[in-house]
Amino acid sequence: MFNKIYENVKRFMKDNWLFLLLVIVIFMCVFIKVPYEVNMAGGTIDLGNRVEVNGKTPDISGTFNMAYVSVVQGSIPHVLLGLIIPDWEVVPESDATYENETIEDANKRSKLLLEQSKKYAIIAAMDAAGIKYEISNKINYVAYIDEKAETTLKIGDNILKCNGKEVNETKEITEYIQTIAVGEKVDFVVLRDDKEVNARGTVYEEKGKHYIGISIITTFDIKSDTNVEITSKASESGPSGGLMMTLMVYNALTNQDLTHGKKIVGTGTISLDGSVGEIGGVKYKIMGAVKQKADIFFVPKDNYEEAIEVKEKKHYDIDIVCVETLQDAIDYLEGL
Repeated sequence: MFNKIYENVKRFMKDNWLFLLLVIVIFMCVFIKVPYEVNMAGGTIDLGNRVEVNGKTPDISGTFNMAYVSVVQGSIPHVLLGLIIPDWEVVPESDATYENETIEDANKRSKLLLEQSKKYAIIAAMDAAGIKYEISNKINYVAYIDEKAETTLKIGDNILKCNGKEVNETKEITEYIQTIAVGEKVDFVVLRDDKEVNARGTVYEEKGKHYIGISIITTFDIKSDTNVEITSKASESGPSGGLMMTLMVYNALTNQDLTHGKKIVGTGTISLDGSVGEIGGVKYKIMGAVKQKADIFFVPKDNYEEAIEVKEKKHYDIDIVCVETLQDAIDYLEGL
C-alpha cells in the first residue's frame, strides 16, 4: 500500500514539477522576510476619542490628528515594488536600530518614548493653560545601551536602586558614576518582566567623564485636580505625535475650539518646555495627510524645508505651518 502511495506521489511530482516549483518560489517570495522595510504614504489618527479631561472627551467642530508613516515589513515582492514605485522607499531594517541591538530593543525604546511623550504633552498643555499640577513617582527606564558598555542591564529595565541607594532622578546616577573609579563595578536592582533582578555595569571614561554606557527615559505620575488621560493602541509607538497630543489636551483644558471646523494634522516631538522637535518620514506623513483631506499640517522647523518641497513638487492644496514651540501652533490657530 505504501509503495503504491509513494509511486503515485512520485509520478505526480514528476508530471507537475514546474507547477510545484512555481508554488515554492511564490511561497518564498511572499512569506520569507528580508532585512528591509518599505516606507510609503501613511495616514492620520483622530485624537477626538484619545483624550479625556475629568472623564470627558472634548466636543469640537473639527479634528486634531497625528500623522504616521505606513511601514511594511520587507518581503521580496514589497522590496522589488519599492525599488520601482517612486513614492515608496526601501530602507535597511538596521536603520531602525543601533549597532549593538535588535529590532525588539528598538521597539521597546519606541514604546517607552510614546509613554514619555504622553506625559510631556500633558505637562506642556497644563503649563500653557495655567493648570496647577505636581510631578511624582518618577520611573527611570534603560532606553539605550552603548556598544562600549560592559553591563548586564537590558533595554526596558526599570532602575530601582544603584549600589543600594534608591533612584529618583537620573542625575543622581550620573553624579554618582563620576565618583566611581574607572573599571569599578556598579550594582543595580531593576524591575524586569515584573521581577526584581540584579544587574551590573562597569565604569569607563570618555572625554574626561565617567559612564556606564546607558541612556534613560523617565516617565512619571501627574497629580492635579484636573485629570487628563491620553490613550493609545498597542500597535502605536514613538514620540512624533507629541505636538498634536499637546494641542488636543490644551484645547480641552481651555474649553476652546481651536480647530474652527478644520481637519488639522501635524507631527513633531514635544518637550516639557513646549519646544517642538524634529521627526522622520515627513514626506510620507504629508502624503498621508493629503490623502485624508487635511486642511492644515503642522511641521517642526527642522522639517519645514522638506515639507515645502513635497508640497510644491506634488502641487498639494494644504497649508504647511512651521512651528518651533507649542505657542506657535496655538497662536496660529487662534488667528484663524
